[in-house]
Amino acid sequence: MRYFAFLSGLVLLLSMSSGAQTTTSNFVLLPSSYFAVPAASDAPANAPAIALTPFSSAPANTPPGILAASTPLLLLPAPAAPPQDVTSVFESYAWQLYGGYTFQRFYELPGITPNMNGFNMSVVYYWKDWFGVDGEFAATHATQDNVSSWFLFGGGGPRFRWSAKKGIELWAHGLVGYSHFTPQTPAGNQHAFAYELGGGVDLPFKPRWAIRLGGDAMCTTYFNTHQFSPVAHAGLVFRF
Repeated sequence: MRYFAFLSGLVLLLSMSSGAQTTTSNFVLLPSSYFAVPAASDAPANAPAIALTPFSSAPANTPPGILAASTPLLLLPAPAAPPQDVTSVFESYAWQLYGGYTFQRFYELPGITPNMNGFNMSVVYYWKDWFGVDGEFAATHATQDNVSSWFLFGGGGPRFRWSAKKGIELWAHGLVGYSHFTPQTPAGNQHAFAYELGGGVDLPFKPRWAIRLGGDAMCTTYFNTHQFSPVAHAGLVFRF
């Protein structure tokens, strides 16, 4: 009887050991590096940048750099690059120096309207971006009855401008001054009060250089009457 009890206990012990081995064989042990987050240097060069943010449900005892297999990950896109500003190459300068060709049709007297050609020059200083002071001198020449004739004008006044795209400037001015006309005629004096009203456009082709196109009305008071003479001019502007 004692031998039978000993054999029964031995058989029971062997059965329990075999069951434990079978249960253990159903699990696979993985190394801790299986759950490690790859370093930034191991990622491909062309891989998109993402931010990995674990939820707060991650186990509190998870080591740094190791995420549990059951921890969900939130994928966030990388922030967009800030926009880049483009600066215009055409700058607004305070001073402008101009010189060019001038055409004037001088309405001297009824029936006497000579076409006069010459030049004009001006200096402009802008106190503000839109407002400045303009000083101008013009000289035109013609021949009347085989006699050389000159018309001279010098004056100054306010000037206004509006800057458009690509450095283009639209401007207007009003000048008040004095004029001189030769030759001497029996109709009156060679000097007269004059004023000029007009405007134009400056077309830049380099940061400091522009082509100026303009038109004016020259008003004078020769021979006890008034002359309103159209003037057109074109030339170069240097800005500094």
